[in-house]
Amino acid sequence: MASISFHYSLFLLIITIFSSSKLANAANNTQNFHYFCDFNNRGNFTNNSTYQTNLKTLLSTLTSNTQINYGFYNFSNGQNTNKVNAIALCRGDVKNQNDCLSCLKASSNNLTQLCPNQKEAIGWYEDEKCMLRYSDRSIFRLLETGPAYYANNLANATDLSVFNETVRDLLDNLTQRASSGDSSLKFAADSARGPNDQTIYGLVQCTPDLSESDCSSCLVQSVARIPIDCCKDKIGGRVVRPSCNMRFETNFPFYDLTATPPPPLSTTNNTSSPPPPGKSKTTTIIAIVVSVVAIMVLILIFIYLRVRKRSKKFRIQEEEEDDDEIEISESLQFKLDTIRDATNDFCDENKLGQGGFGTVYRGTLPNGQEIGVKRLSKDSGQGDLEFKNEVVLVAKLQHRNLVRLLGFCIEGRERLLVYEFVPNKSLDYFIFDETKRACLNWERRYKIIAGIARGILYLHEDSRLRIIHRDLKASNILLDGEMNPKIADFGMARLFAVDQTQENTNRIVGTYGYMAPEYAMHGQFSVKSDVFSFGVLILEIISGHKNSGVRHGDTNEYLLSFVWRNWRDGSPTNIIDPTIINDSVNEVLRCIHIGLLCVQENATSRPTMASVVLMLNSHSLSLSRPSEPAFYVGSGAVDFQDIMMQSSEHNSGQESINKVSITELYPR
Repeated sequence: MASISFHYSLFLLIITIFSSSKLANAANNTQNFHYFCDFNNRGNFTNNSTYQTNLKTLLSTLTSNTQINYGFYNFSNGQNTNKVNAIALCRGDVKNQNDCLSCLKASSNNLTQLCPNQKEAIGWYEDEKCMLRYSDRSIFRLLETGPAYYANNLANATDLSVFNETVRDLLDNLTQRASSGDSSLKFAADSARGPNDQTIYGLVQCTPDLSESDCSSCLVQSVARIPIDCCKDKIGGRVVRPSCNMRFETNFPFYDLTATPPPPLSTTNNTSSPPPPGKSKTTTIIAIVVSVVAIMVLILIFIYLRVRKRSKKFRIQEEEEDDDEIEISESLQFKLDTIRDATNDFCDENKLGQGGFGTVYRGTLPNGQEIGVKRLSKDSGQGDLEFKNEVVLVAKLQHRNLVRLLGFCIEGRERLLVYEFVPNKSLDYFIFDETKRACLNWERRYKIIAGIARGILYLHEDSRLRIIHRDLKASNILLDGEMNPKIADFGMARLFAVDQTQENTNRIVGTYGYMAPEYAMHGQFSVKSDVFSFGVLILEIISGHKNSGVRHGDTNEYLLSFVWRNWRDGSPTNIIDPTIINDSVNEVLRCIHIGLLCVQENATSRPTMASVVLMLNSHSLSLSRPSEPAFYVGSGAVDFQDIMMQSSEHNSGQESINKVSITELYPR
């Protein structure tokens, strides 16, 4: 086999979600070692601290553990804020345990040297095939696609249509095989015959603590990057993420061909041996009867367990009930005195915003960590309910595009939520200000749109619970130091069973303009309600106009009417904020198209968030024609209040009264 000149470009695209992320490709023991430090702004620990001691103990235990022989390690050490969590993974074809542990030990040494005193770090060895990460936050059973790095072979492929199709089919097949693996291994590798009698080798792997759907989602997203920014038309490439990795090469078997698991055997080729001669019919009949009885018993046991499992599923409590319990670890509970000290006794200088359910303050904990504290109004009838709902939900959520709940406090009449501090306020602070939105070029706006989409997708499909936010709006999208979006304010969110698609409510909560028509008028909400709100957000981000109206003299035209009219009349550039009119117009127009698909009046016509993320990631995917949006007024300019009055009149025949709570709180 002719040797192939195989040189990886130095990180053609590095996705560093946070500015403190670092990478390396240095000499000696760090050669071909790629790493990121503090990519979630977790902060630093001090030398000789309890956290450092716990980290050293954990890494030493992990890299010397010989009891685990399948190459996946997930351990924790310590308690509360000094707790360290670590995950280590060796590639599925590394079967020699000593080789695996040696790789992890080198990774441990590198990370502690290259990321000194930083609480969170991750590193991959390119040649020695292992990954190691640790953090002070929970990272187990959590789908995380960033930070990541992409790289490709410099050589171009030939017969591109056949080559690309072969690569796609190979990786799709491997994705199915790997994601269906068990809790010890989610790995698949194989080859396929490409054009010109070339052999294309492929490998995919997930951390085996992921569910089948999370593993599949991670790999599907990775494969989707091939024609975009990874390795388009190249003979080799890779996408490496914390939760999964994917690689393909041509004529280069980069993995151990003898150590890869075979594809699952087909059951259609199984044959049964004929019964040995001399067996009587009686024996055969007895065997059949016993088999049938055994099968019936198993079926009855299965039905019993199934019914019992369903009865134990969480039950969604009605919003009007006052006996919701906060089932959350006591380790998340802060003392009131600690919060008072952090916020200087809730002084006005630390006030960040105020809304219908309370006030948000900025604070600093004794360890120097900045926080945002949401102090619920003591006289708010809905305050306790919103507080309990938010604690129960948000404490279970971990995603880079969701604001992270650090803890809570209940003392006397005080109800406090403690969040990570997000420095750049909320999206509406920028996008609706003529001066400030100039700093949001299209690249930043597109990143915000894509980040919001990923966050909603996590809520709808990838978290342990299916969650409908119900109050997605610009003021509930916070921006971190790198202008990455984080969805906030889960006080109005509702839990759905996994197989549940729709629910009704007697009390409508949310903000007019972002509410889907079936929710505003009939109290019906589903994942498609959030899709509608997301569509409105897209159009606000692109146009710079609030959904409540685009001014025409003394009247306002509702944003969806304005957008649809210009789209229908062939003048979509009128929709675009003039400050970005010269930036990637085709991509902007595609996003307008996606936004219109999301705000269609018929909920079933709206795409799912999984489809939206795919549309945003794949520019080659064709989009269907949108239908007229909800609340569209064909006469052009009309006051937004007129539309809301029409909505109220439409609903006047219902017995229940829709009590709309319009919140303008800016949680930090």
